[in-house]
Amino acid sequence: MYVEMKNIYKTFDGFHASEDVNFGIKKGTLAALLGPSGSGKTTILRMIAGLDMPDTGDILIDGIRVNKIPGSKRGIGFVFQNYALFRYMTVADNIAFGLQVQKKGKVEIKRRVEELLELISMSDLGKRYPHQLSGGQRQRVAFARALAPNPQLLLLDEPFAAIDAKVRRELRTWLREMIGKVGITSIFVTHDQEEAMEVADTIIITNHGKVEQIGTPEEICFQAQTEFVEDFIDSRRFQAVMSIK
Repeated sequence: MYVEMKNIYKTFDGFHASEDVNFGIKKGTLAALLGPSGSGKTTILRMIAGLDMPDTGDILIDGIRVNKIPGSKRGIGFVFQNYALFRYMTVADNIAFGLQVQKKGKVEIKRRVEELLELISMSDLGKRYPHQLSGGQRQRVAFARALAPNPQLLLLDEPFAAIDAKVRRELRTWLREMIGKVGITSIFVTHDQEEAMEVADTIIITNHGKVEQIGTPEEICFQAQTEFVEDFIDSRRFQAVMSIK
């Protein structure tokens, strides 16, 4: 397994945000953390990113225990729900930011930015500013910026939540294709069952800080292992998605 959570516990002022969380994600796959609000999925993502520390347990990335490694040193790219782009920087400068922090050379930065602009189909928009872009375009720039330093792991926190429904559906397909091209192990948080079904290779269902079930979309849909999963998952909706996937 490329990413592993082993016996993870995390509390906030007595609230059990994560309780004996265990799972593994294979290299090169796209996993969804799916669950209702307050189920603990974002806490898991933040612990992997190094933004929160577990009280007990181990987090491993590529076989290395990263509990005491700062988030900035874990080789992780993070795409936030609200894009978090720098308003006064151009698209190209936003994408280049992480490379500049790493003190890469100007030629290398220029080459990488051009490569990523082409990847997200925005080669002619590098000089624009975030306010001149649509929501979908801003999310693509956030994706490119996260990929710029060549991370080993990509984390996405409800990446489509701030985008209208029509564009969100288009971006799901786009994200699936982009991650397939890049081949990067990725984990995204969502509360949208259809989104998880369409995009993910593996779905991890959370509830009250615990992992209820891990499996492929088909296994989650047709082989519910707990009463919560059976009640939570809209099987008819999943089956409809499966028929067009």
